[in-house]
Amino acid sequence: MRLTSTIRKIHKRNPKLGKAVSLATATGVIAANSFGGSIPLWLMGVGKVITGAPIADKAVIKIATYWISSNSALIDDMLPRKDWRISLPDDVHINGKYLLVSNHQSWVDTSIVQYIGEKRLPLTRFFTKFELIYIPIVGQAFYFLDFPMMRRHSKEAIAKNPTLQGKDIEEAKRACALLKDKPFTLLNYLEGTRFTKAKHAKQQSPYTHLLKPRAGGLSLAINALGEDIDGILDMTIVYPDGVPTYGDLWKGNIKRLGVDVRYIEMPDSLFAGIQNGGYENDNAVKSQMFDWVEKIWREKDQRITDMLAEFETNPKAPNA
Repeated sequence: MRLTSTIRKIHKRNPKLGKAVSLATATGVIAANSFGGSIPLWLMGVGKVITGAPIADKAVIKIATYWISSNSALIDDMLPRKDWRISLPDDVHINGKYLLVSNHQSWVDTSIVQYIGEKRLPLTRFFTKFELIYIPIVGQAFYFLDFPMMRRHSKEAIAKNPTLQGKDIEEAKRACALLKDKPFTLLNYLEGTRFTKAKHAKQQSPYTHLLKPRAGGLSLAINALGEDIDGILDMTIVYPDGVPTYGDLWKGNIKRLGVDVRYIEMPDSLFAGIQNGGYENDNAVKSQMFDWVEKIWREKDQRITDMLAEFETNPKAPNA
């Protein structure tokens, strides 16, 4: 870690140069790990698809975990001192099975999820479009790692071929089912898109810091994985100094960050109703789900206000 500690010293002596050097270093390390890991990932991934061997699946996950660990090491050892306040439940476990919901503001969010989850939570996966499979390295990695990949059919396509109605949901359920026999953290950004002031105004969102939540993705995951879930986690992310770009992360510009992760309880009757397919077929279950999600979102909105205020009223010296 001599190089990373040297870069941290450069940040202190010449911040402008430090930002350029750390961004270049991170870009090089991430690119090298991505391309260098692609060959063993492909070999193990193809072996997994052909044989279904658990050892191949574990190898694929190990490669992804190494990639995340390398990024986390850069954050810890290379970036300048920072005030990052991160809170997770004490009883989350690397071998657990969790659904994770979160607010969404930046491309950085997913990197933060991976960072805080390293050695604490199982590998994070999220819903992706099936079309991403054609993107070299990234698409195949998603596929081999059992990211739920969805084929979305347009209203026009369904009108031409009514048999496509509901197919996307069926396919997503099958994709989620691939996670049943392994630890997982399945991330769902309930807003469905990144928060911006323009989107907030267009939606006429009733929340101060959030867009309106969507319940479909979470309901689908509960329906497919309900019996195997150890808990539903709610993550709240705040950036007191403004929403960062992905480059800001590796330049060391994110001086202050707040992350709060906690369990949230869903009423047993609602959970059972969704498991039994009620979200798609029972308006009462769907209405109850919307009410529950909106309650969670109201609490999150207030939590964001409180977290931001805490940074102002209780400033801390950046940690090492």
